[in-house]
Amino acid sequence: MLIMKQIRIFDTFNSSQLICTYSGYKPANRHKWGPGVRDIYALHFIVSGKGTLETHNQRYLLTAGDSFMIFPQTEIHYYPDPEDPWEYVWIEFKGDEAKRLVAMTELEPDKPVVTVCKVDLKPYFPVVPGAEARPFEKMRTEAQLRLLLSYYVEFYPRESPSINYVQLAKEYIMINYWRTTLTVSDIVHAVSLERSYLFRLFKEAEGMSISSYLTAYRIERACELLRSPGLSIKSVACSVGYKDQLYFSKIFKKAASYTPSEYMTLHSQDTNALAEEDAVAGFPEISN
Repeated sequence: MLIMKQIRIFDTFNSSQLICTYSGYKPANRHKWGPGVRDIYALHFIVSGKGTLETHNQRYLLTAGDSFMIFPQTEIHYYPDPEDPWEYVWIEFKGDEAKRLVAMTELEPDKPVVTVCKVDLKPYFPVVPGAEARPFEKMRTEAQLRLLLSYYVEFYPRESPSINYVQLAKEYIMINYWRTTLTVSDIVHAVSLERSYLFRLFKEAEGMSISSYLTAYRIERACELLRSPGLSIKSVACSVGYKDQLYFSKIFKKAASYTPSEYMTLHSQDTNALAEEDAVAGFPEISN
């Protein structure tokens, strides 16, 4: 029972990352695999020769420049052409990040093949180091895999749905809210949409203007920082995009009904009260 629990923890840990598990080069020979399933993604690029992939009751005849992907828990069978066996490189990987990156390409379980690429992708397939690899070596391998997948996103992109300009504006605010020079014009320019049209879309979607959303986001972030001991109000103001502490205090009170110092004091009292309750309940007091 203990072993099963450890395995589950290990799998959960790995699933949240981009993990390169194995890679290699296969010279022209009669190697075949399957039918069977794997628990990883395995991207193959054919350097020369021919071969066949069978999956989902489909048969794909592949040649130099083609690529195919093995998807987790998807039955596959692949084998070389007996007269002109293929030569290929491959890399295996797994994790939630892997799923997200692959989903940006047109590769999917029902369409695991993409045809002749514009460039030779063989040099971009990373070599996965062994189990004894040091952390920086694993990081570099993951970075090389991201580079490789970026080419598949470029040359074989998944058809994009209509652009969500409101989401783009919100993401830009989330990344740049701390800039004291950030303006609504900057946001409009970043989204590349006519100003009044973006204003209307944003108002319909969020029920407020872009300017109000920016302020609300900054105040929300300020509340988080004010609940963290050790930061001055001046530091918090600067951290959320206000270079004038007095102006920040005015905006904060209007939004939160407390001045920043009152908010800090209130939170401090709440923290102390919780600590006292824990002490009464037999829990050790945690010092800040």
